[in-house]
Amino acid sequence: MTDALKRLSDEGVAIWLDDLSRDRLNTGNLAELVQSKHVVGVTTNPTIFQKAIGGGSAAYQGQLKDLAVRKVTTDEAVRMITTSDVRDAADVLRPVYDASNGRDGRVSIEVDPRLAHETEPTVAEAKQLWWLVDRPNVFIKIPATKAGLPAISAVLAKGISVNVTLIFSLERYRAVMDAYLTGLEQAKAAGLDLSQIESVASFFVSRVDTEIDKRLDKIGGEAKQLRSKAAVANARLAYQAYEEVFSSDRWKALEAAGAKAQRPLWASTGVKDPALPDTMYVTELVAPGTVNTMPEATLDATDDHGQVTGDTITTNYADAKAVMDAIAAAGVDYDDVVQVLEDEGVQKFEQSWNELLDTVTASLAGFATEK
Repeated sequence: MTDALKRLSDEGVAIWLDDLSRDRLNTGNLAELVQSKHVVGVTTNPTIFQKAIGGGSAAYQGQLKDLAVRKVTTDEAVRMITTSDVRDAADVLRPVYDASNGRDGRVSIEVDPRLAHETEPTVAEAKQLWWLVDRPNVFIKIPATKAGLPAISAVLAKGISVNVTLIFSLERYRAVMDAYLTGLEQAKAAGLDLSQIESVASFFVSRVDTEIDKRLDKIGGEAKQLRSKAAVANARLAYQAYEEVFSSDRWKALEAAGAKAQRPLWASTGVKDPALPDTMYVTELVAPGTVNTMPEATLDATDDHGQVTGDTITTNYADAKAVMDAIAAAGVDYDDVVQVLEDEGVQKFEQSWNELLDTVTASLAGFATEK
């Protein structure tokens, strides 16, 4: 074991766990990670819930039976179960939330992924989830699709804290930051306390390498020397954009009114290629005011042998741009890559959600037929 997680925290990186389950809550595992591994937040998504609830854990059977007796719909049952887990996790993390003045101690729950391309239903779903969880330290996750951007502003304008998810491109990230500032401006105009509104922007990492490496392999030759460099470079350039936006006059006016900067959150930080260092998307993305949400395997790997040497982002902007320029010169279409990744991201979450609905439908039907 190293002190890597503590050093990561000391460098200004908030460590969040990219997982949640009722077993993790009931056994005290989440509380233990907060105490022993510097975890100060939790993210969930449809795939995480599908794995937790669809895995047949006994922890959910009592609630499923009660919901079957009440004859609730599958959609209502899923929301009752998932919001219960998020509420309990938020309570575990409440001391962190209080100690950090609301900056950390957050738990994220995502709007129904089937609404990813619909603005008004996304806003309505976000408001409903905020009400259902009923904890100040929750984040409502909204995907950064084109339809999601105005929804982000509208939800923030209601004073609801938002985790913007599925960001892959630098252009879309800038649009997300613009949506954040717009939402804060609307909240300010409505007389809301801006200091109570928080947001993170989840910029996805490993999937960028997976897609671009596949294309580099197809091109072949010298292009293959650029493998596994795009994701870190892309994220570093995102942080450069973050520094630009959150030093602008537009931002300073909001900051003077009590607003807090929307932190970049590095998502999808589990390494997919076994040939790569398993802590790469952690140790290569260290900078103040960031969040890194890790699957437990990545958290453990970082704790065990991570080498945190300080800021690895702001001193590498020129190299990052050179990498992305070289990838473009090799024939990789960046705009196509990020669109494919966004489409796949929405599709994967929708598929997980549908699988979860099928599992819960079967469980409800099973309990309903019991004598």
